[in-house]
Amino acid sequence: MTGYKAESAHVSAKLTSESEPFIFQMMDASSATGVLHPYWPRDLLIPTYVANDRSMSEILVFLFSVSGLFLLVTWLITGQKGTTGGFGAWRRLAVCWFAVCGFIHGVIEGWFSLYYDIIPGDQSFLSQLWKEYSKGDSRYVIADNFTVCMETVTAWLWGPFSFWAVYAFISKKPYRFVLQLIISLGQLYGVVLYFYTEHRDGYAHSEMGHPVYFWFYFVFMNVLWIIVPFALIVDAWRHLSAAQAQTDKTKSKRT
Repeated sequence: MTGYKAESAHVSAKLTSESEPFIFQMMDASSATGVLHPYWPRDLLIPTYVANDRSMSEILVFLFSVSGLFLLVTWLITGQKGTTGGFGAWRRLAVCWFAVCGFIHGVIEGWFSLYYDIIPGDQSFLSQLWKEYSKGDSRYVIADNFTVCMETVTAWLWGPFSFWAVYAFISKKPYRFVLQLIISLGQLYGVVLYFYTEHRDGYAHSEMGHPVYFWFYFVFMNVLWIIVPFALIVDAWRHLSAAQAQTDKTKSKRT
């Protein structure tokens, strides 16, 4: 019987030893602070962190519903020929893009630029949105210097400028393509730096390869600001070049 107890104790100790790495992996984030969080790297210290009481689905439904509302309203406005003189489908989508950008930059990113230092422990809805997104990029819950600076510029420049671009296109202002070029260049530059700085960090702030947090949050939701701005830069380049060519042609006729 004594031998049996000794063997059982040995097996129990072995199982405990084998399970320790998994337990430590899950708990290492709380070992120093007593606060367990879902962010990467797992040993990240976020002493003020408070878990969300809103679900991921609630947060995403809000984000995409409001973005969809901005898109729909802008699409309907640009479809009124009496007001705008008529837009093609491509131009209407471009104006809708700027309307959605105005909301995301001005409201969502504007919130981050103002409250980045309290977001980990704050339970306001937009703070919870950022805590959810931070599962794909934890730089947002540690007030990373680059992220704060980049988001502040984005919020206070490209947010208002995006709404200005919507107005400029609907009102047929002559500077509308200049605005499109400026905003799109700024967006493209910002997101390239966003990806490149994280690449240099070895993608340490997300669970590499995770289908939702890495591929959807970090990659997909940001790569849109490479694809669309690049297309709009080309579009603005063509229109501005055509306008300059026409100006040069007119001047040559006068001389």
